[in-house]
Amino acid sequence: MSPEEYRQLKAFARIDGVLLALMWTASFACCINGLVSPMFSFVGMLIAIFSPFFAAMRLVKFRDKARDGVISFRRGYAYTVLMFFYAAILFALAQLIYFQFIDQGYIMSSMTMMMSDETNRKIMETYGMTDTFRQAIDQMSQTRPIDYALSYLSINIFIGFILGLPIAAISRRSVRA
Repeated sequence: MSPEEYRQLKAFARIDGVLLALMWTASFACCINGLVSPMFSFVGMLIAIFSPFFAAMRLVKFRDKARDGVISFRRGYAYTVLMFFYAAILFALAQLIYFQFIDQGYIMSSMTMMMSDETNRKIMETYGMTDTFRQAIDQMSQTRPIDYALSYLSINIFIGFILGLPIAAISRRSVRA
């Protein structure tokens, strides 16, 4: 790969990484709103599930528009990993901003309210999860916003390395169509 081709690959991956980060941020926002309305949670889950397919579609578009319909597995894998890397950085930044400045204890209070609901409390008591849930809430309340952001950053980069394999394998093409 020439330096010019590498710059092109990174430029397209950055653009697609921004789009993927916007999808993840929308999914995250839906999940946050899903604490009060389950429909939002469902929409957020659908967006998250669709994101690898979106990444594959963007790789195919890159292959067809910028690479004249030909891309190797290695180049497709590099493109996908870079796309997930850029998306993970932007998404971690969005989460840091949310947890640092916007949340103000909203998630914790929503979870505490769920715990105080009679039906949920009985279910948790039945399964012996009351103490576990309280410990989880205590631990979450002590976690700093940067820790959440860095945790999701590393998880999303790892997911990019894993999902990049099937996405690159499916999208590769050695001859023009």
